[in-house]
Amino acid sequence: MANADAVGAPDFTIGWSIKSYSDGETIPLFVNKVYSDNTQLQYAYAELPFVCPPSGRKQGTGVISGTNVALNLGEVLRGDRIVVSDYELEMGKDEETRYLCSHKVDRAGLRKAQEIVKDGYVAEWIVDNLPGATSFVTVDKSRKYYAAGFKMGYEDFSPTTGRPRFFINNHVTLVIRYHAAPGKDGQRGKKVIVGFEVYAKSIEAGNRDASGIPASIHDVRNGMELTLKKNVTAAAVAEKFAGSSYIPEEIEDVDDDATLTIPYTYSVYFREEEKVEWGNRWDLYFVNNEDSSKIHWLAIVNSLIISGLLTAVVAVIFARTIHGDIKGYKEVGMEEGKLKLKRSKGVRSPRKSAEKGGLLDQADGDVEPDISSDEESLEDITGWKLVHGDVFRAPSHGGILAPLVGSGMQLVLMAIGLVLLSCFGILNPSFRGGFISVGVALFLVAGLFSGYFSARIYKTFGGQLWQKNCIVTATLFPGLLFTTIFILNLFVWAQASSTALPFGTLVGLVALWLLVQLPLVYVGSWYGFVKVGAWQHPIKATAIPRQIPQQSWYTKSIQSILLAGLIPFAVIFIELLFVFKSLWQDKSGYYYVFGFLAVVGLVLVASVMEVTVIAVYIQLCAENYHWWWQSFFVGAGSALWVFLYCVYYYFNHLHIQGFVSSLLFFSYSFLACTVYGLLTGTIGFLTAYAFVRRIYGAIKAD
Repeated sequence: MANADAVGAPDFTIGWSIKSYSDGETIPLFVNKVYSDNTQLQYAYAELPFVCPPSGRKQGTGVISGTNVALNLGEVLRGDRIVVSDYELEMGKDEETRYLCSHKVDRAGLRKAQEIVKDGYVAEWIVDNLPGATSFVTVDKSRKYYAAGFKMGYEDFSPTTGRPRFFINNHVTLVIRYHAAPGKDGQRGKKVIVGFEVYAKSIEAGNRDASGIPASIHDVRNGMELTLKKNVTAAAVAEKFAGSSYIPEEIEDVDDDATLTIPYTYSVYFREEEKVEWGNRWDLYFVNNEDSSKIHWLAIVNSLIISGLLTAVVAVIFARTIHGDIKGYKEVGMEEGKLKLKRSKGVRSPRKSAEKGGLLDQADGDVEPDISSDEESLEDITGWKLVHGDVFRAPSHGGILAPLVGSGMQLVLMAIGLVLLSCFGILNPSFRGGFISVGVALFLVAGLFSGYFSARIYKTFGGQLWQKNCIVTATLFPGLLFTTIFILNLFVWAQASSTALPFGTLVGLVALWLLVQLPLVYVGSWYGFVKVGAWQHPIKATAIPRQIPQQSWYTKSIQSILLAGLIPFAVIFIELLFVFKSLWQDKSGYYYVFGFLAVVGLVLVASVMEVTVIAVYIQLCAENYHWWWQSFFVGAGSALWVFLYCVYYYFNHLHIQGFVSSLLFFSYSFLACTVYGLLTGTIGFLTAYAFVRRIYGAIKAD
């Protein structure tokens, strides 16, 4: 999955190892990709037709410029294409102006450059695993913060014609901020890099010396405009526009073989930063986000309030309604699926209290000598107790529900692992691509539990072909994921974007799917089906299904799913704003507040469980025993609201342009909501099953 001609770069890829430099030691600069908030298409910087191509010369570190850096799976999936550049940096050595190259651009390359500038693309360069950043200060000018990346150019408008003009940033000033290395390296005068700032500007191609150095790098009045011009005389212009009051300032060349030469230069400055150490060098990328901590706390308080109200409702259901019903019918037993009242001979038939709905105590001496039976069926029992003979009846299409729950359990375990590793700091921004790579690994390992739960539920539903269920479980969600990614890749490939996955990566993903996940799911399925077996229900289902009465509007499937899903969505709504902003708007930013996310996630899980209990209880009280699928959909109901919010976010907060970018946005949103729905739906299903077993098992026990 890494590039074929990649070179190893352990200090770069690991991310948490300290690299110290001596004065004069070469520091490699890597170029990665360009990206924009206005589109989902990314491009490899080294492959752009208007930048200096790598020369292939050997640098002081022993690597050759143009060599691809070995990437992990996460980096490839996020569109990284990291290449060693020709920029030469030596620790402690300032370079006021240095010439890089002059690159000729044809018409096709010029159009691509104009498109990149027009769409607001930002370039990502890397030094010592730090992304090159544009420096800003807070509103009160008390703190400095970084925004990763720098603009590729800017757009202006002609004062005479009003037409847009595009300028390329062909000069960069690189500021490397360093701090004394810790320990013995620092005593020997070595330094560590704690900041990498890039300041880009556009300088015209003319007024340069023989070596390509501009007369002044501070004169930006005339930038490097992306246009093809032809030198013509004033007489030729007057002749061409004879009789017209408009005389253009410039004439575009119409020759197909015309080119534009873009000179590239750069400056390098090293500055000591005493206040920033290597351990907290990433803090500057998050300073601007610290002001949002109050909003994160608001999200937690909002979640806790909603969850607290739900907890109170569930407590009432358990403590008063269900407990009261069970206590009132504590003399009721279960025999072969029929609810009956046990009575001693010579005791008067019980009467149902109109006030309490329970059984009246029997008066002394009140006997009926003509009773000929020890048991009498209760004909006036109502509510959830009436469906005791059908509540554990296997659902229709259980062969699909079991793999869905198994896949959901796989995602639950993956999500728990990712959040925990992120909270402990193992997954951090310096571990580039680590979140995705570790997520894939956790997903594969969790295939054991996916097969186990799917097989047990499948056998509980009465299934016998566990091998078939195993294959469905192992291919249902991964198959949907791979098929969607493959189809999207066809569109992205056509755009020559680095977002497209290489063919080798696709083959590698298929190999992981078939050679790793499928065997793990098989082992889990075998153990769950053969060794452990089905869950035993406290009550056996009757032979003839009970007729379900007419349902109220709020107990019908669609209405209950939408209403129940709205509550968990309200729990995560505020935190969802930050997640969306990090994913879709600040592609250069990093979502790092996993502590807040973990708390909100716990409250979300509790809310899904409580909402499912309430919804299933209401459904059973309405004498509707089809709760299996309903509990899964109720738990996953908030995924519908999240997707609707994605649509709202697209039209009101994003500026995505083009069909392919829009297709990528909605496809990724659909996949993310599918993952979320499977996860929460599984939680809802397992919670509902535990709840139903508890209440009907309590009746049988009494």
